[in-house]
Amino acid sequence: MVRGDEFAIGIQALNPKTLGGYPWTDNDCMPQFDIFEQEDYSDLSEENKRETLYRVEAAKPEKFGSTLQAYCRNRTEERIIENLSHKKYVSPVYDDGGIIGSKIALFGCPVDKTLEILGNIEVAEGLPHPMIDGEWGKQSRTASAAYLIYGYNEKNIEEAIAYTKQAGLRYLYHPGPFKNWGHFELNEAEFPNGWDGLKMCVEKAEKEGIYLGLHTLSNFTTTNDPYVTPVPDPRLAKVGSSVLTENIDATQTEIPIQSPDFFNQYENNNLHGVMVGQELIRYDKVSDSAPWKLLNCQRGAWETKAQAHEKDAEIGKLADHGYKVFLTNPELSIEQAKRLAELYNYCGLRQISFDGLEGNRSTGMGNYGEILFTKTWWDNLSEDEKSHMITDASRTTHYFWHIYSRMNWGEPWYAGFRESQTEYRLKNQQYFQRNLMPGMLGWFSMRNNTPVEDIEWMLARSAAFNAGYAFVSDDRAMKTNGQAGEILKLIGEWEKARMGNAFSEEQKERMKDINNEFSLETTGENQWNLRQIQSFKFKHEDKVRQPGEPLFSTFKFENQEENANLYFILTATDATISKLKIELDNNKEIEIPVSLNAGQSAKYTGGDWIEILDEYLKKSGGFKVNPDDFKLSKGKSFNNFRLHFSDKRKEPAAKLEVRIPRKRRIEGELVILGSARM
Repeated sequence: MVRGDEFAIGIQALNPKTLGGYPWTDNDCMPQFDIFEQEDYSDLSEENKRETLYRVEAAKPEKFGSTLQAYCRNRTEERIIENLSHKKYVSPVYDDGGIIGSKIALFGCPVDKTLEILGNIEVAEGLPHPMIDGEWGKQSRTASAAYLIYGYNEKNIEEAIAYTKQAGLRYLYHPGPFKNWGHFELNEAEFPNGWDGLKMCVEKAEKEGIYLGLHTLSNFTTTNDPYVTPVPDPRLAKVGSSVLTENIDATQTEIPIQSPDFFNQYENNNLHGVMVGQELIRYDKVSDSAPWKLLNCQRGAWETKAQAHEKDAEIGKLADHGYKVFLTNPELSIEQAKRLAELYNYCGLRQISFDGLEGNRSTGMGNYGEILFTKTWWDNLSEDEKSHMITDASRTTHYFWHIYSRMNWGEPWYAGFRESQTEYRLKNQQYFQRNLMPGMLGWFSMRNNTPVEDIEWMLARSAAFNAGYAFVSDDRAMKTNGQAGEILKLIGEWEKARMGNAFSEEQKERMKDINNEFSLETTGENQWNLRQIQSFKFKHEDKVRQPGEPLFSTFKFENQEENANLYFILTATDATISKLKIELDNNKEIEIPVSLNAGQSAKYTGGDWIEILDEYLKKSGGFKVNPDDFKLSKGKSFNNFRLHFSDKRKEPAAKLEVRIPRKRRIEGELVILGSARM
């Protein structure tokens, strides 16, 4: 779809084999480009095809305007293509009728009617049309709902439901319940009753108004799955094949092959697996010259049976992934998708994420392979499941837009709570808006020492972009984080306000700046007070000084508030800190009469009491202070900070965050928000 100020023109593929875009590559994967560096999308030269989220498909910007394109490939002949980081990969024959039956819809409409017209096309042409709460998913507010990721099971389901309700959320999602991928059998330790146990969890949750979902890796097939062992399925995807040039017995570790092609491609060759008959074999490498041999072979790999094989027997190089899993050909992809639909129908699950969807490129059909998997899953869902289903993924394709509810990616594992893929998450929102998707920020993980302040930083971004998120936690974090209860309550209040459209556009714009901090106070039923916080962060390190020279740091900031209250959080890192003194520019010297061990903090939020928190943010004491000592005048402030370090470790330091709440109305900002419309 391309849009002007008033009118939109679009193209829609009406079946999976009709691919949006132009056949840029033989493997039918659309070119991707760098969202942070590239502004001219008409330039699709090789150096700009970086592995990022944004792809050029049906609509493509050009220097003269835009183009709308779709195509269908004739798959009646086997082809050798470049695929999955292999220079040579077999794209097999696939009988789908070829270009006969390929069809598209063209439409034009006022810009504000675009989504409505697309919905009409879906219904009229029999395309997937998922519903949520009786409303088309693309128009449902629930499509952008936040949700809790927590490893629920048959034993803890009541507790998991309670956490979900405490957070004011409706969706509870399991990060990984399976003992294998392929047959999707559940871990016996969590679900001793298998699918029946999961179904019981679903029923308990629905009685409490909570819907369950779980995480999948699409066609990733684990090496412990029945598709692999003890008898491998011949439909496991193959990069390509050769034949044996001699008879071999069941113990040989050097296996003669006719051609090294497909076997000597070591990039993205993670398992080094081959299939001969009903045996899987692992090899180290291919000989450097003819006669070609697979060297240092492990026979009967993955608990298959080592066997003798005759000359001219086919030997296939298996396609795999860095997760140490095998992949599937088109027929096995379809079977696994049906199996996944069977699980959802049987248990009544209402949310899914197709992680690893790109694994279906193992079919040799690129985006078409991805669509086959998801479309098969959708087609095999019951009508009841289709009436309430949230589907997300880390990526999408032109046809998949009709099936999924949203994209939701951004992972919490790579840096601190605020830093992990932050730019990526926020840049995504523009892409979502352009493609008529609800906003989502990805996953955020609460650990046992994640503070309330970090959570509210994230919640403010959620409100700013009207974007949901996944809140990831586990039993240990829930039980040890001293602020877990407060965090769950805050999530509920922020989400209620966001889903009720309570935030003004000016407030949203202000919250888009990740350097701005906010706090939401509940003042009544569906009413809140949004307050901006001036936040300044400093670090006092154990520096080497001249003999007799005092060890202190000066921290400077500009306070924008008259008669402000100085709140702060002081944290010890990699050392014990004591003899703490803060000398404010009003010549007041404030003594903190405690020692803080590594990880402990002192927190002041007004009044006459400073809380001492342990490394897991649990209250462990405190002491009285004079509130007048923490008054600040407006303007630039120069303050000194002194302390003593002991029990030093790797990088002894003290972190100080100064937090100054803004009291008065900021121009253009509403202090009391309107009632939420739920």
